[in-house]
Amino acid sequence: MRPVGKHVAEAQSDDDAAWDKLLLLAKQPPGSLRGDRRRLGGQPKGHAAAGDGDFPAPSLRDLYLPLLEAGPTVAVAHLGQSLDGRIATASGASHYVTGEQDILHNHRMRALCDAVLIGAGTVRHDDPQLTVRLCSGRNPVRVVVDTDRRLDIGYQVFRDSSAATLLLTAEDKAGATATAARHGTAEVVGIPRLGQGLCPQAIRRTLAARGIARLFIEGGGITVSRFLEAGGLDFLQVTIAPLIIGSGRMGISLPQVRTLSESIRPPVRYFRFGADLMVECDLRGMGA
Repeated sequence: MRPVGKHVAEAQSDDDAAWDKLLLLAKQPPGSLRGDRRRLGGQPKGHAAAGDGDFPAPSLRDLYLPLLEAGPTVAVAHLGQSLDGRIATASGASHYVTGEQDILHNHRMRALCDAVLIGAGTVRHDDPQLTVRLCSGRNPVRVVVDTDRRLDIGYQVFRDSSAATLLLTAEDKAGATATAARHGTAEVVGIPRLGQGLCPQAIRRTLAARGIARLFIEGGGITVSRFLEAGGLDFLQVTIAPLIIGSGRMGISLPQVRTLSESIRPPVRYFRFGADLMVECDLRGMGA
């Protein structure tokens, strides 16, 4: 067994082979892989279920195969946060709350999914590329949610051609002309509004109609929270770093509940990423 805390990129050759197989399985339709764990050499083991006290470093099979088995469409969100629930400072600085293993995990999730989605705030503060650079695999479609179409075209996702890019905006902001249908290199797609944002369920339906079955929602907190509140997530991954920021941007923010019985208490799995601990919540069947 690899020592806890060893970088995933230094995995043994059998894990390298497992990753190659996972990439092949990711080309299959979601939900079509049930019962096919033998393709990766046996039953997954080594993860910790809720209540277990030992949180081992995951094998690639343990971590990713259950996500590939889910379907027919699946949406997985991820946040990296401090012990006090902050994903960034008040100014938006977030490089990097979590460690190298969690960053690599994000790249692996991009490689396994058809699209990676972020909100306008994440684009504004981080100007990310949203490509696969730390592992083998193809770049996913990049999806940016900008409800009122306030982002300019100077950000990387709207300037380079390393991956197909969609800008999701409110229907009344999408425009009807050919010029309005492009935002730099991105295609503009109108989505119905819901509250102060776009309807998460409409986003999922629109992307599914374009052949995007596996959706990875990489942030930020507002975007993930809107999907969670609308019942638009199948899995939520929260990686907690041994860090106290003290103030700043919160991760999950939902409407107040009166009692704890109204809270969301999903089944979970725990994985250790070096000094960080990732909690994966299974939200399937829990409703909005």
